[in-house]
Amino acid sequence: MCGIAGGMSKAGFRLPIAKLKKMQSLLRHRGSDDRGSYKSHNCGLIHNRLSIIDLENGSQPLSNSDGSFLVANAQIYNDKEIRESLPNFQYSSNSDNESILSLYSQFGTAFAEHLRGMYALAIYDKLEDILILARDRFGIKPLYVASNTEALWFASQLSALTGAGIIKKKENIYSRNQLLGLQYISGVDGPISGIKRVAPGETIVIKEGQIIDRIKLKNLSLKDKNLADPQKEFDKLWMDSMQRHLRSDVPYGLFLSGGVDSSAILVAMARLGVNPIITYTAGFSNYDPYDETKHAKKLAQSFGAENINLDIKKDDFWNHLPRIVASIDDPVADYAIVPTFLLAEKAAQDIKVILSGEGGDEVFAGYGRYRSALRIWPFSKSIWASHFLQRAKVMEKDSVSWRKEIYLTEKRLDGSELSKLQKMQIIDIEHWLPNDLLTKLDRCLMAHGVEGRVPFLDKPLVEFGLRISDSLKLKNGLGKWLLRKWLFDNAPESDPFSKKRGFSIPVADWISTGGNDLGVLVANQPGVESFCKRENVIKLFGNLNKSNRAYAAWLLLFYALWHQCHILNLSAEGNIYDVLSQV
Repeated sequence: MCGIAGGMSKAGFRLPIAKLKKMQSLLRHRGSDDRGSYKSHNCGLIHNRLSIIDLENGSQPLSNSDGSFLVANAQIYNDKEIRESLPNFQYSSNSDNESILSLYSQFGTAFAEHLRGMYALAIYDKLEDILILARDRFGIKPLYVASNTEALWFASQLSALTGAGIIKKKENIYSRNQLLGLQYISGVDGPISGIKRVAPGETIVIKEGQIIDRIKLKNLSLKDKNLADPQKEFDKLWMDSMQRHLRSDVPYGLFLSGGVDSSAILVAMARLGVNPIITYTAGFSNYDPYDETKHAKKLAQSFGAENINLDIKKDDFWNHLPRIVASIDDPVADYAIVPTFLLAEKAAQDIKVILSGEGGDEVFAGYGRYRSALRIWPFSKSIWASHFLQRAKVMEKDSVSWRKEIYLTEKRLDGSELSKLQKMQIIDIEHWLPNDLLTKLDRCLMAHGVEGRVPFLDKPLVEFGLRISDSLKLKNGLGKWLLRKWLFDNAPESDPFSKKRGFSIPVADWISTGGNDLGVLVANQPGVESFCKRENVIKLFGNLNKSNRAYAAWLLLFYALWHQCHILNLSAEGNIYDVLSQV
């Protein structure tokens, strides 16, 4: 979408221009259409633009007559309504981002309460001499902050902060333990000590390089709402969200897995008259249980859509995994990074915007782990009950808590009147969604200069999904019941009551072909050596006969590559063996 960065110097210091320029260079992949910057005596902003709306006049930084300057990685879906409600503001472009400045002029630091969309942004108010950072409610767009002796800095990716020499690379061991236990890192502490995430829904106010205020968006409204026809209400909210997410001055497409979420997006695109509809599907022709290309192609054809298929093979995994991991500076050990990255690379040849179904499982309760957790004891199973690597008996010890952030959310929700299912949905929306799924989507798409849009993550729709009764979400052993019913009524050919589909890969089969040789390379990696016994790792890779062992092997392989690339600064060129053989 875009890349932003900047900083505000502390009292007695000047902001180093060289570091700003270096960050702008490091974020070039996030927006190659245009570059812009602003510099005052103590504040600097940079922007790399991926042009989506108002291609001619939407360059940033944007400014207003009040002396405020904006850089944003944002798509504002209520821009039209904001402009109509604030007609006295003097707009200089048709950029949807400019409405952010009009809201700031009207509401000050409470401006984010009136935004509907995805964003990570910075406003420098020259009159007040304050810097304001804000991130959208669901954490769709990333934003990081770091402080050193001279200034407080921010950037769209933490690799820009380390690459510009603002923060030295020192691994956060607590975060590492979360990664190995959850496959992602939760909370505001990222993988590098000294670099923090701006929390989803947070606005930060900075004066003289110091944070002076933190403001959180109001909580979602989860009060029960009696609906005569929930499916009709869903249809209204869904079509409204889709219409807003389709606003663009450049071509766009859809990641179509053949599952419920992407099928619902396809149906809505067809109803809204999108022409042409271009869909992209990742397939695994040699592994039938994982291959959705035939179903996706048939579904696309039924709506007159073009379907572009990318067949991913074992060699693609071995040859491309290092460069994929190199793009994910904030680690996500989700093996869906492989099809997502390669599919984005394919889509970038045709389009600039991709619609994707992230959020559908969290909002409408699609995960099997929800059904497992709601079974009657002793058949119930708690989500995130055990550490992935400890389950496979690979780690020497668990010296640091790995689920503290989730535990704190659980405690916060304990006294509420929400159902157990609603609590699990909220935990996933606050932890799994921003720190796994949305981080994965952002890095994999932005590596190729493609913007990702997620229409399920529209506030009115999310509130609706959380409020409706559990029986409209879980029924007859299936999740997302209301969504499935809507899809069946609108597109029975999508076969929505079949088993859940989605991005996945035959990772166990592929890793198993590496055997002991791969195990030795992973075991020798310095990061892995610090918490695993060498013989345990080799033994693990030599025997992947159980799913928990196969997944533990994947986690270690991902971490070994990530540590070499992002901590040791070793090359990611070549295949898995080439990269791991460097140590």
